[in-house]
Amino acid sequence: MVSSITQIATDAVDRSMVEAISKVGRALGIATVAEWVESEAVLDELKRIGVDYAQGYHLARPMPLAQLEG
Repeated sequence: MVSSITQIATDAVDRSMVEAISKVGRALGIATVAEWVESEAVLDELKRIGVDYAQGYHLARPMPLAQLEG
């Protein structure tokens, strides 16, 4: 499903698939998480669709767990 996320800003079919999955998640009371968010355009579409969480290089680069510990 990676390609579905990365292309939602330019591909109507991929956007529709992500939107459908998001709607099913909401109907079931399950939060949705989009991975591979690599651009502002993709993030904007995810916000419009109503996806609950996002992760990817556009938001933050991977880092060692030691840096996350408090």
